[in-house]
Amino acid sequence: MNEIDFKMAGKTGEGADTKAPRSVRVEAPGRLHLGLLDLAGDLGRRFGSIGLALDQPRLRLTASLSDRLSVEAEDAIRIERYVHKVIDLLGLPEGLGNQVRIVIEEELPSHAGFGSGTQMALSVGAALAALGGVPFDAPRLAAGLDRGARSGIGLTAFLKGGFVVDGGRGPRSVVPPTISRLPFPEDWRVILVLDDSIVGVHGPQEAEAFRQLPPLAPETAAWLCRLTMMKLLPSLIEIDVTEFGSAVTEIQERLGDHFAPAQNGRRFVSPSVSEALAAFLDAGAAGVGQSSWGPTGFAIAGSEDEAKRLLDEVVMNCHSASHLKFLVTRGRNRGALITPPAGLASDRS
Repeated sequence: MNEIDFKMAGKTGEGADTKAPRSVRVEAPGRLHLGLLDLAGDLGRRFGSIGLALDQPRLRLTASLSDRLSVEAEDAIRIERYVHKVIDLLGLPEGLGNQVRIVIEEELPSHAGFGSGTQMALSVGAALAALGGVPFDAPRLAAGLDRGARSGIGLTAFLKGGFVVDGGRGPRSVVPPTISRLPFPEDWRVILVLDDSIVGVHGPQEAEAFRQLPPLAPETAAWLCRLTMMKLLPSLIEIDVTEFGSAVTEIQERLGDHFAPAQNGRRFVSPSVSEALAAFLDAGAAGVGQSSWGPTGFAIAGSEDEAKRLLDEVVMNCHSASHLKFLVTRGRNRGALITPPAGLASDRS
């Protein structure tokens, strides 16, 4: 069974709740996308992703039955499209799509590297499944809403949280399969570096970037996989933040250089974020990088005190820091919180 934090149970029959709630709240984690493992694809699978669910920022929404469809959010049109698509994918009564009110209480920054689209789509799906009293088949819904085309990180972050590696897309993949999901050490911290002046590559521009990028050499993909298997994951299990951060930084450097042609020739798309990340390394951060296409950067610290020390030093000495926002957060080792919960289909991811 997919692991989502439950506030209530009470399912009967074949997973449907005979007393569907009139209101549902969903709290879903943002995530960092730390890199792609195999852009070569010569083994029959392509991409393969590394990622981490975050405690903050997060998405929070409430969906309730109403006399008409209404959405209180900046991107209301997109959410309305999700509502109608979810109704179709889950086989819910068409009328439900015109009888729901959705209020976005906290929103993930869009196109900033937090997986906002996937988390919104899955949150809307989970809420409508609960309101309709039907099982929530998250992998099917993600595929139907065109989420997880290259990465399964967002889906697993929603379902289970934690530090995740997926196995890329193969010819029969519904969504990329999760091959490792580990808890992120509770004491470690992630310092997010936010640049509101830049929007990360997305949509058709992202698809075109992948078409235009040069092929990734198979030996580079092999090295990234070796780094992940023999350094990144073992150091996470052994709670060695120095080795973990070193592996993250090297993966980020190799991939950042590969993606630089689509990022104005830069390893990290925001010059201000790039300067801040260099300052974090100079100050002793365990590792740094950019989430997905950015512009959000991050630095890894072994404790809350160390994160505060690093942040104080960077803000004091980095001249671009005044143009940025910083947030100290931690990894989230649980999935979305649904109150009351949708029924869950078996985990096919």
